[in-house]
Amino acid sequence: MDELMAVLEELRPDVDFETEKGLIKNGILDSFDIISLVSSLDEAFDIEIKPADLIPDNFNSAEAIWALVQRLMED
Repeated sequence: MDELMAVLEELRPDVDFETEKGLIKNGILDSFDIISLVSSLDEAFDIEIKPADLIPDNFNSAEAIWALVQRLMED
């Protein structure tokens, strides 16, 4: 999770990812942020986030993103 937080903080240092639970719902992350994030996550964790994974529920919080990363690392 620490590595994920580092990726998130590099992407948007102005966001409190530890407490924010509506990253997509509240418009904190936009489509450009998500594209950058997906690329960074793919590289950092050696995973492939597919278009089917690009749903708001997977990106609304650091916990949701971490759950997605863990699930994809198991595949």
